[in-house]
Amino acid sequence: MKNQTFITIVLLMSISDDQETIHVLFIFFLLIYLMTVFSNFLILLLVVTCAHLHTPMYFFLGNLAFLDMSYSSVTAPSMLSHLITQHWSMSLSDCIVQMFFVIYFAGSEAFLLASMSYDRYVAICCPLHYSQLMSSGACAELASLVWSIPFLISITYTICLKRLTFCGPNLIQNFFCDLPHLFQISCTDPTINVLILIIVGGVFGIIVFVATFYPYVRILRTVLRIATNYGKSKAFSTCTSHLTVVIIYYASITFIYFVPDTSHLLTLNRVVTVIYTLITPLLNPLIYSLRSKDLKAALQRALHIHRLHPDTATRR
Repeated sequence: MKNQTFITIVLLMSISDDQETIHVLFIFFLLIYLMTVFSNFLILLLVVTCAHLHTPMYFFLGNLAFLDMSYSSVTAPSMLSHLITQHWSMSLSDCIVQMFFVIYFAGSEAFLLASMSYDRYVAICCPLHYSQLMSSGACAELASLVWSIPFLISITYTICLKRLTFCGPNLIQNFFCDLPHLFQISCTDPTINVLILIIVGGVFGIIVFVATFYPYVRILRTVLRIATNYGKSKAFSTCTSHLTVVIIYYASITFIYFVPDTSHLLTLNRVVTVIYTLITPLLNPLIYSLRSKDLKAALQRALHIHRLHPDTATRR
């Protein structure tokens, strides 16, 4: 048997080799990350502190804001560090940890979007039973599934990596670690791991995909029965934001994981990956905040109280 040198360091693909471009990208991505954290934290704060936002829809939106902050924080800080230091490397153990959280948070978002689809379905198709079907207990149960099932899936994939050995080459064709990238640098046949990925990911993926889009089939049927255009417009407006987020999520996932990994698509794939990991977590709060009158009203009240507080304190 040949002697094998097991790798402990992985090399990530640099986003750019031009120094001026790197400086511009660093500033741009840093601003994007800070805006992402701030906007999502603001939504989460409003949902927690404003009593009129304590509804199922905003409960799930608060979960989405926390997820977007978490997912962005898994990839963005390390990428910013690599950009500023120009050391595109990390330990194999850190790579596996990053992979775990990438899968976990991406999977949790899929489950959360399915839960939000169900919420919109009940609100439009079963309005008389909404308070019963979307009670605080039901929302808590859905949230527990959102956070627990992807964790079990991600830990399963991570444990299965124990059977693989990594002896090079240690170059990963991306700026962060994901499961397919680890398969590519394994010197052990990853067929079993790929089968587990296909079976587990496929079963849950199909279930979540159907659970996300089938409610909109029912919603469309219900809305088309509404007699007035105003009624139809009002019904559609309650789920437009969520449907936009769903389309962005699945379009990005489809391109990243299902488009063939060919050389002429490598650059485009990396661009879409950057959009999904950095831009999308910022787009989500913008989409909801621009279309939600309740969120805008809550923010205006919070800013108004903040402006009045110093005057009130002075009078006292």
